Amino acid sequence: MKNNTEVAPRMVFADQRGRIFDHPSLGMVCRSGWTFRQPEPEELVPLPKECEFFLLPGRRALGWDADRGKVTAVEQTAVAAFVSPGFTLNAVCAYETDTGAPTLPLFAYAAVGFARGRFWVCATQVDTDPRQRFDNVAPQRIQAGARQWLKSFPKNRLVRHLADCALVSSCPAARNLALGRYEAPLPTSRTCNARCVGCLSLQSPDSGFPSTQNRIRFRPTVREIVEIMDRHVQREPRPIFSFGQGCEGEPLTEADLIARSVQAYRASGGKGTVNLNTNASLPETIPDLAKAGLTSIRVSLNSARDEIYVRYHRPQGFGFKAVQESVRAAKRSGLFVSLNYLFFPGISDRPEDVAALSELVNAEGVDYIQLRNMNLDPELYLQLYADARESEASPGTGLQGMIRELHRHAPQLRFGYFNPYLG
Repeated sequence: MKNNTEVAPRMVFADQRGRIFDHPSLGMVCRSGWTFRQPEPEELVPLPKECEFFLLPGRRALGWDADRGKVTAVEQTAVAAFVSPGFTLNAVCAYETDTGAPTLPLFAYAAVGFARGRFWVCATQVDTDPRQRFDNVAPQRIQAGARQWLKSFPKNRLVRHLADCALVSSCPAARNLALGRYEAPLPTSRTCNARCVGCLSLQSPDSGFPSTQNRIRFRPTVREIVEIMDRHVQREPRPIFSFGQGCEGEPLTEADLIARSVQAYRASGGKGTVNLNTNASLPETIPDLAKAGLTSIRVSLNSARDEIYVRYHRPQGFGFKAVQESVRAAKRSGLFVSLNYLFFPGISDRPEDVAALSELVNAEGVDYIQLRNMNLDPELYLQLYADARESEASPGTGLQGMIRELHRHAPQLRFGYFNPYLG
């Protein structure tokens, strides 16, 4: 997880034609929580492959004026980067927002600068697994793979849904299914018992931004699910199957359907890791899923502190206590437990949040933490905790400081970005 230690990038900005330039005199500035600052050299890595640049409308770029010793705004448009999977942000893009600026879409906005003839971003590579790398994959292969699925299973609605995810939404998991590799997505749930601010598949008309994925509109049958599992295991020697995708609600609301599907797959000799990505809201469903043949669960949370957790996830009919009980039930049932920690620099790494996360890990025996980026307009996310700006102004430890602190209390804890293959 070591980053560069000597580079000092310049600020980048975009002109009215969308062309990106580096500033001749202003240095790069980034943001952690409510603090604008220069990035530390160890927080920077060269722009990874398959990253995208975003121009941020209604937002003026900020740079560091070394002569005056302060942050200054320019009139040009701010630029951010959306980093490749496997990288977690150390800081987000710094900008000054104009009145009437639109809410940003559901992405993570990395701070980016330019030095030594290349772009640099504030990020750390936390996982080297290539499962969401497509730079060497011809689009025709994905298209052919999706068409073959449709030809093989013309009556399977879940196959049609996932083919659409691969060909229209460019979902990485669905594209991998079309290619017959890595992790197979198995969306099942039309409903959810939380109202996460950054939900990928359902947003209210007044949110100011659209959902990025189309939620599944039907309840698949056991046969439709198992057909996909049986075909994928024939093509991938280390298969992972995951219920709980960005194109659905909460899979535990379909726990019975999932249990019957997993049991049917295992009964026919089905191998591999069967995982469930969940908000862990219904602990009473966990033991039966384990008995059916589930291998692991991945629990999504932005904090292990109830007062921080509820503002983003907005649970309906459950609280953070249920999440803890689900983790406990999973470990007692012999499941591997990952936390899908939605990381936002300057909030997730505050000492009080790190302490709460460490307590949860140790109390419940958590095995793994996936360090995912919080995909949300940074200012919208910070507004959720505006009242904590002064009362909880302790600076964050930084991503790498947080990892070191968690390792100090739980040496056995592993970190990554993707669901691990467990056999």
